[in-house]
Amino acid sequence: MSDFDLEHRLLIACAVAREAGALQKRRFLDRDAMVFKFKGPQDYLTATDGEVEKLVRGRLLSAFPGDTFLGEEDGGQVSDCTWVVDPIDGTSNFARGIPYFCVSIAFVLRGVASIGVIYAPMSDELYAAAAGMGATLNGEPMKASTATSLDRSLIEVGRASRQPQAGYLAMLDKVMSAGMMIRGAGSGALAVANVASGRVDACFETHMYSWDCLAGLVLVAEAGGRVNDFLAGDGLLKGNAILASAPGIADGLSALVGVPLKA
Repeated sequence: MSDFDLEHRLLIACAVAREAGALQKRRFLDRDAMVFKFKGPQDYLTATDGEVEKLVRGRLLSAFPGDTFLGEEDGGQVSDCTWVVDPIDGTSNFARGIPYFCVSIAFVLRGVASIGVIYAPMSDELYAAAAGMGATLNGEPMKASTATSLDRSLIEVGRASRQPQAGYLAMLDKVMSAGMMIRGAGSGALAVANVASGRVDACFETHMYSWDCLAGLVLVAEAGGRVNDFLAGDGLLKGNAILASAPGIADGLSALVGVPLKA
């Protein structure tokens, strides 16, 4: 696939993300009509999740009929050219009336995450990157932070309710003992995007699914940060631990949490 084709896919993904985000925003602001349920403990689902995924699936496969699509809500198929989408990342925020959520779109080319687009409609922020093309926030180049010391760094963490609590608490103890400040805001995709933009210095979670973080991992890599090999094993379908970091603290943080980074 040529660079031109990758660039074309990036442009289409950005347009689709903005359209999906506009739909999210309309539904979010119509608070009286919102209904949600739970897929599992603290795992929210709204009608808008399915509505947005249907929109994104239709737009991307119409533009690229030879590609396949893997979505959080309705699944899909994997091929050499696969779109991986979370229609609303931060659904708990969305359902509770907290304006911090996004649509996340990644493109995996022959087993390599090659495009990442995240759009947060309530702040009108579009994060976009493609392999070898750099990363932007609303069209302006962005870079990971210049942090060099763990005890002066901010890490964003999340806990997957499906994972044992003991591992999460052990991780918290390690990063807090190293002097890191911790935050968590309810959106894994935006947590990783925050590393790419330099707003936070690192992001770690013991388990995420691919639709939650692949787009963000492309952003971080293209913004000069370091990431783990999330797609190792069966990460695309079953998920994996996720570590994204500013380059100056990456090796120390990797050793601390026990997750190796890509070279």
